[in-house]
Amino acid sequence: MATIHKGLRQKPRQKPRSSVLILVLCISAITLFLLFSSPLSTNGFSFSSLTLRNLSKSRNKRQHTLHDKYLYWGSRIDCPGKHCDSCAGLGHQESSLRCALEEAKFLGRTFVMPSRMCINPIHNGKGILHQSNNASSEERWADSSCAMESLYDLELISETVPVILDNSRMWYHVLMTSMKLGARGVAHVEGVSRVELKENNRYSNLLLINRTASPLSWFMECKDRKNRSAVMVPHSFLPSMAAEKLRDAAEKIQAILGDYDAIHVRRGDILKTRKDSHGVERTLHPHLDRDTHPESILCRIKNWVPPGRTLFIASNEKTPGFFSPLAIRYKLAYSSNFSDILNAVIEDNYQLFMVERLVLMGSKTFIKTYKEDDKDLSLTDDPKKNTKNWQIPVYTMDRDEEC
Repeated sequence: MATIHKGLRQKPRQKPRSSVLILVLCISAITLFLLFSSPLSTNGFSFSSLTLRNLSKSRNKRQHTLHDKYLYWGSRIDCPGKHCDSCAGLGHQESSLRCALEEAKFLGRTFVMPSRMCINPIHNGKGILHQSNNASSEERWADSSCAMESLYDLELISETVPVILDNSRMWYHVLMTSMKLGARGVAHVEGVSRVELKENNRYSNLLLINRTASPLSWFMECKDRKNRSAVMVPHSFLPSMAAEKLRDAAEKIQAILGDYDAIHVRRGDILKTRKDSHGVERTLHPHLDRDTHPESILCRIKNWVPPGRTLFIASNEKTPGFFSPLAIRYKLAYSSNFSDILNAVIEDNYQLFMVERLVLMGSKTFIKTYKEDDKDLSLTDDPKKNTKNWQIPVYTMDRDEEC
């Protein structure tokens, strides 16, 4: 789900937008939503279809009030930014979402989360992105996005960072109140550090901090590259916050697998090559194609995964039977082996990937494609970070060991 990031300077700076106008539009949209949500179903979900279990859970939900303070980054993850016309993959959107959640936690504020997440068509194979040429921008957005609650358990997230959705009644009340209070209730900020937002009384006592004034993507606006100790929400946080139905599906798959190991093999979206001025093929990950072929995987993992073990494989490789050679040593399992469990809950590939991540995390030995931490086991030694160094691909083995 990776995309090659170009420098922000290469993109013309967007024209300044009116933050007040954005908030007014939000109020109008939410007002219409509230008027029609009670008697009618919204986006195919009816409020009357709530189960007793959901109703029971709702009684224990955190109660948000105007005594709380709120942080708003916008109605779409990573917008404004480089992916507003389309969108980034789930991983990149999660990086921005985690960054914003982290700022809310640091400030002690409730985060106003977008009610929908954009689905990149490249990463979706469920056939739900049927767009009409005559569709409005709002209709196209609805067709190419999914409800945030279909991906994440918001109550579970709120135990660490309180959140509300931007189509909720509470957000409507916050907007209305902040507009009435004016400069005493809301600040539209750009390029202000989280430390200043917390310690400067000009910001710290306000009901609402609005980050939509920035032309940068969320991640570029709020990350602190020089202070790694500022990380308050780890990378594992959002994967573990999957919606309850997705966690249930993962638990059922894990129960069937029993004692198992797992590998994540990232290939399809990242094996990109281009020709240089001499017509020579070059890539950002020179050993990745070689290191993720079955023959290389057998050599790489032989000391980590004993023969005869059940090996769960999650991959975006689309070639049928690509990993079959691994069957000479292991009992192979894929998410496709559990279609009776997944078909009932999976609506798009983001949900599928979230279930696969949980299964990967539950394995005895988990081998990643890239080493993200010093303790990680990985299939390749190529760095995951985009070095922008295009090199000639290497396909020959550089070790003389029997596999």
